[in-house]
Amino acid sequence: MQIYDTTLRDGSQMEGISLSVDDKLKITKLLDELGVDFVEGGWPGANPKDSEFFKKVNELNLKHTKIVAFGSTRRANSKAQSDAILNALIQANTEYITIVGKSWDMHVDIALNVSKEENLNMIQESIEHLKIKKKKVFFDAEHYFDSFKSNSEYALSVIKCAHNAGADGIILCDTNGGALTEEIKEGVLKAKETLGEKALIGIHAHNDCELAVANSITAYEAGARQIQGTINGIGERCGNANLVSIIANLELKYKQKILPGNNLTKLTTISRQISDILNLNPNDHQPYVGFNAFAHKGGLHASAVKKDSKTYEHVNPEEVGNTNRIVVSEQAGVSNVLSVAEKCGIDLGASPKETAAQLLKNIKELEHKGYQFEGASASFVLLLLELLNQRPKFFELVDYRVITSSKQLAEATVRIKVKGEVIHTASLGVGPGNAIDNALRKALTHYYPALKEFQLIDFKVRILDSHDGSAAKTRVHVESSDGNITWDTVGVSANIIDATWLAITDSIEYGLWVKSKENIKTETTSKII
Repeated sequence: MQIYDTTLRDGSQMEGISLSVDDKLKITKLLDELGVDFVEGGWPGANPKDSEFFKKVNELNLKHTKIVAFGSTRRANSKAQSDAILNALIQANTEYITIVGKSWDMHVDIALNVSKEENLNMIQESIEHLKIKKKKVFFDAEHYFDSFKSNSEYALSVIKCAHNAGADGIILCDTNGGALTEEIKEGVLKAKETLGEKALIGIHAHNDCELAVANSITAYEAGARQIQGTINGIGERCGNANLVSIIANLELKYKQKILPGNNLTKLTTISRQISDILNLNPNDHQPYVGFNAFAHKGGLHASAVKKDSKTYEHVNPEEVGNTNRIVVSEQAGVSNVLSVAEKCGIDLGASPKETAAQLLKNIKELEHKGYQFEGASASFVLLLLELLNQRPKFFELVDYRVITSSKQLAEATVRIKVKGEVIHTASLGVGPGNAIDNALRKALTHYYPALKEFQLIDFKVRILDSHDGSAAKTRVHVESSDGNITWDTVGVSANIIDATWLAITDSIEYGLWVKSKENIKTETTSKII
């Protein structure tokens, strides 16, 4: 069974993504660490970045992954030996090459504007030339499933031509992403019948009907033994088949060994690291690896999960390197609060259930006012500590003021009391939130050097009850990190500056509280609820 990653080529065609050579090398190393069999590096000669990548990737000490150069068949009515595309592929100096060719007669007629026979010649001569050069060749049969529906005889003649020319694998492509699972099954089975049981058949599915993962799994069931896709399903239009879900499904549901060793436990971390390199926010609801993939909000769910996680979890999250979470909200039960308190090492006193019930009452009142604690775990913990009279007092507010100007700058003046001393500072910032953050840091860092490690990594503003117009309440959500863990806080007010102040001060207080708790485990403080 082979996993073939095309994040660096097909994935990078997603709108908004632009990878540097260093980015591509970093992702390659992560995919090698995960244990992916093949990584498609790009199209040699198509642009300077791809050409440079193929020069530099040879310097990496890859332990498992084979690098693949991607290109197309020779141009129409030309010679393979002198074709610029094929020569660039050969010069990329990779053991494996993937070439794409037309398998849909409509494309042959309209896009290429050549005869069906010439298209077959282009495929045959290109593969034969690459095999003479001692290359291993995968052939991507573009639009195979569309062709199979409209003219199965020609679709099968194309893949048979590529196979007879010496291709080491025939990859059936659902290029438009429009095929249904039954069509995938029929197309793969017929391809196997045509090429023989020993032929390596692969699947390359796009997600335009949101069936790319299902279609890839269906192809596997029908006999495909190479699956192509991208990490987190990125790609042009609606994306490609998500290799993260495919790998997890094959390993955990089909008991098919895909990754070497115990590498499946690295899936969550590497998925998120690649999102970071791509400058994309991870999908919190992504199956297996999402932050919310094993989150439990309802009280009944939380109570059952605490007794046995199998009650509401289809797999053990640790198998893919993820963890479950108990979410606290107005829908939560006492068991949610008890679970979070236990994870955080917070003593709820002699009557923990009564304390939890009181906290739930407070949460429901605050969420009615616009707070949302399921996405602000740190603010919830501080609220719990406040109810128990254990909330840390790292500083006290005396007063603050924020002035904005037409120069797109803001100035925040802050007066706070720290350890009995009143500190008065002012700072500029790009907007009110940045100015407040800078002024607070300026005042507090001398007393709490750990603040230097804290970084505000996300800032979201949402207008609540928009029918109130400019008098509507504002909810500000802040995500912070110290480089090891992340935490979320929230502030709500009719005054957007006040909401920002509440969210940022909660962020600082929670971070300092975590630093003061030397015995608290890192994994339980990182987005714990």
